[in-house]
Amino acid sequence: MAIQQLFSSTRQLDLLGGAVAASQVHRLFFALLPDAATRARLVALAELLKRSHPELRARWVDPARYHATLHFLGDHAALRPDLVDGALAAAGKLRAAAFEWTLDSAMSFRGREPPCVLRGIDVPAPLLQLWQALGHALALVGQSGSREREFTPHVTLGYGRAALAQPLAVEPVTWPAQEFALIHHVVGQGAYQVLGRWPLTAG
Repeated sequence: MAIQQLFSSTRQLDLLGGAVAASQVHRLFFALLPDAATRARLVALAELLKRSHPELRARWVDPARYHATLHFLGDHAALRPDLVDGALAAAGKLRAAAFEWTLDSAMSFRGREPPCVLRGIDVPAPLLQLWQALGHALALVGQSGSREREFTPHVTLGYGRAALAQPLAVEPVTWPAQEFALIHHVVGQGAYQVLGRWPLTAG
């Protein structure tokens, strides 16, 4: 669906009284998306954790939604054109290097349903630089309100009823990051909508 069609749908809901729109949560964020081969390796790790740690009793994430968030732009009652336009403008000015990111540790974050995530012992310098540069670009277009002060890159595999007692070493998955994307998602509904993709350079 084109961006203008998304905005048009939101306006139609408003004309109908806003009842449907008011019940929706439109989430917007920048993220890394895995290629097919990386996604398959992440699926295999999730299956291994599911079998080896049944005590987690987790809600496992649909592999189609695997991603690593770079910057979260908030939850909104409607998809805001000004917010999308600013995000697109910020990303369009960015130049960042491609890199490889190795995920080699599974752990649980704190929470009511503790997220079970994959992380890397080492954070590649280009990944940190991408996060910093994108945050700076967002600030320049007036979208600094939801910027995180710290960056903990990870991929969420599931949400458990229990947490892993300690981090686990896992078979490393090397993710070749060659692009980043702007994602729109209506929480609880359907697939992610990619609003834009930007390549990372070879060096």
